[in-house]
Amino acid sequence: RWQVFDGKWKDAFRDRPTQAYDFGWWDGKVRHYLAREADEQVFGLGEVSGDQDRSGRRIRLAPIDALGYSARASGPLYKHIPFSITRRPGTGVCFGLYYDTYADCAFDFGCERDNYHGLYRSFEAGAGDLDLYVIAGADVGAITRRFIWLTGRPALMPAWSLGYSGSTMALADAPDAPGQLLAWLDECRARNIPCPSFHLSSGYSETGGRRYVFHWNREKFSDPARFVAAFAERGVRLIANIKPALLTGHPDYEEAARDGLFIRQAGGAPALAQFWDGLGAWLDFTNAKTRRWWKAKVRQSLLETGIASTWNDNNEFEVWSPSAVTAVGPASASRAVQPLLMMRASHEAQVEHDPDRRPFLVSRSGCAGMQRYAQTWSGDNTTAWETLRYNLKMGLGLALSGVSNSGHDIGGFAGPPPDPELLVRWVETGVFMPRFSIHSWNDDGSVNSPWMHEDAAETVGDLIGLRNRYIPYLHDLSWRYARDFEPIWRPLFYDFPDDPASYEERDDFMLGPSLLVAPVVEPGATERLVRLPASSAWIDPWTGEGHQGGAPVTLPAPLGHPVFLVREGAILPVNLAPARFGDETLDLGFELFPPAKGESAIELFADDGESIVDVTAAKPSIRIEMTCDSSAIRVHSRGLPGLTAAALRLPPGETRRLIIATGGVSPELA
Repeated sequence: RWQVFDGKWKDAFRDRPTQAYDFGWWDGKVRHYLAREADEQVFGLGEVSGDQDRSGRRIRLAPIDALGYSARASGPLYKHIPFSITRRPGTGVCFGLYYDTYADCAFDFGCERDNYHGLYRSFEAGAGDLDLYVIAGADVGAITRRFIWLTGRPALMPAWSLGYSGSTMALADAPDAPGQLLAWLDECRARNIPCPSFHLSSGYSETGGRRYVFHWNREKFSDPARFVAAFAERGVRLIANIKPALLTGHPDYEEAARDGLFIRQAGGAPALAQFWDGLGAWLDFTNAKTRRWWKAKVRQSLLETGIASTWNDNNEFEVWSPSAVTAVGPASASRAVQPLLMMRASHEAQVEHDPDRRPFLVSRSGCAGMQRYAQTWSGDNTTAWETLRYNLKMGLGLALSGVSNSGHDIGGFAGPPPDPELLVRWVETGVFMPRFSIHSWNDDGSVNSPWMHEDAAETVGDLIGLRNRYIPYLHDLSWRYARDFEPIWRPLFYDFPDDPASYEERDDFMLGPSLLVAPVVEPGATERLVRLPASSAWIDPWTGEGHQGGAPVTLPAPLGHPVFLVREGAILPVNLAPARFGDETLDLGFELFPPAKGESAIELFADDGESIVDVTAAKPSIRIEMTCDSSAIRVHSRGLPGLTAAALRLPPGETRRLIIATGGVSPELA
């Protein structure tokens, strides 16, 4: 029996009274059974389809390449984070459970019933032992922060990684890939769409229909360094796709097999498995020799060519043979740790190559602690309105499980291309997520891009400009994620734990403590019903209209105008420079949303967005204070050149937004 202390000891949870433990006695699997309470809400488990509340469900964690999955119903998916948070409404009881295993596992939160045992829930791991961390906390947010602390401080990534990142699979696969890719950039420049990075899909390594990681197709890319330099000259960094398996026809396969770099059968031969278009063997990253080989390949093939970052893809390590082994034991007991070790090796290669700059990595698969190294996304989703809705919930589950530097393939990866309405609504949502990339592999071979529908191209461009404006706010949230373990985006109940309505299944989320984002996830909608959290007032930045919390409000939702509200009293850092292709100018300003009466402040870390910093030792260098009463709005600043103090004699009840720039302060209605 476990108890939590909240002024007095309270029962939190207890083992099932009958047969609570099975340490592999019957079939090699380990199991733990808990008594289940009927009112439990369960959150977390990382990247899981369906609603945020996992109660009543059976969920399997076994990383798999889930191309075209249903965001509402499919499972398992790409990631493996056996961590859940349980809340019992009205009792003050909240606790986290982390089963520290890398084996495939399953949770049952009340789907299964058995007459002999009463109400129960269970955990099952396919191999290994039973390691359980119990995490106490006053609410979901406190437990999330402690879990992030436990599994590793999130990486502070370069500011440019928060901009729009171009990507599409078809262009790199094309026979004339370099020309098509550069033409894509020329289109960005012609339409003045800022694009500081581009994901180079694996087509650069494709030869004869097979993809050979680290080997450039010299017929398509005759001079890789020159190709990469052409992107750099346009101000665009390349993020190259890499995969942790070698097909049997790979030029390095025989040497790697001879040196023992692969996951292998008990007899020593590589454990062959299906990989893309043929048979291949997975590299064993528990082997130090494999990690050294990988780091050398990353440096020689990519970084020394000018590639800025690595895109660690297809790293679910689908080794299903029960006899397969790694350098540390059965492969079945460590599948989920392989992508973590892979991204760590890529991270080390990038740091060793350029030790003065923050590395940026992307990884599709991963386990608890992956936030130490990489940004992630929800894999190969399907083009559908349902995907837009449930990818949101999937990302929020990841955020509660420690991984909030995330996003989705905007527009959908697999299936038909999105129509103009779906594309615009998806972009409206994506501009408020840490990862913002339009990526596709459409069934008809078409390419998702900001201009794929000419009648929507200007709208999409304007939305990317809106994203560019709020990058300083996102960068500040990234600092707080790395320093204080605060998720960048999160469910409403993270910030409003005492508001019962915030736990309802809805399609809203908080971006940091100040922005409530209410995406439109249904076709044909022209307005959006939003239930505003209590204990705060909210301002619509499009109209300047104020709304009291604790009640529903219906807001206009014209296409191209995302529905979001700002908490009254918020001070948001923004980029006042116009969005331009190839121009990363930062003109730091602040949007202030003054209340009729009250005060607020914000502190920022001023840095160049790229240099390595110790987030635990850094001190804020900018502070903005706002004090409001019936006669004036007073603004004081420290560390912001051109402004030290200002007192505006404005009607506070009518002034809903102020803009601070280095030249002073001006009232501005959105």
